Amino acid sequence: QVQLVESGGGLVLPGGSLRLSCTVSGTSLTIGTMAWYRQAPRKQREWIASISSSDSPLYADVAKDRFTISRDNSKKAVYLQMNSLKPEDTAVYYCKVIYRGFIYWGQGNQVTVSS
Repeated sequence: QVQLVESGGGLVLPGGSLRLSCTVSGTSLTIGTMAWYRQAPRKQREWIASISSSDSPLYADVAKDRFTISRDNSKKAVYLQMNSLKPEDTAVYYCKVIYRGFIYWGQGNQVTVSS
């Protein structure tokens, strides 16, 4: 059974940094695209960034120049380095992977940017 476990969220001051991690278990073949989404209170879930199995990243406008997505296939993990965080980045962050044509989601990780 494929499972995703996220870590690294928390409370950070405006301008600070956080690194989110998402580790995948239950897979034996190459994981496809890995991605990060977020959902702020009373808003729809939005795509932040994704990275292909060939290590090609894509970013939403809100993430460009501040966030970096990366993956480590040997660890079956995807990361999101977030810098220059703003209060509007406050949300629950979710990782998503595509594996053998199916989509799997992490449990979500709260990130709060506040002074």
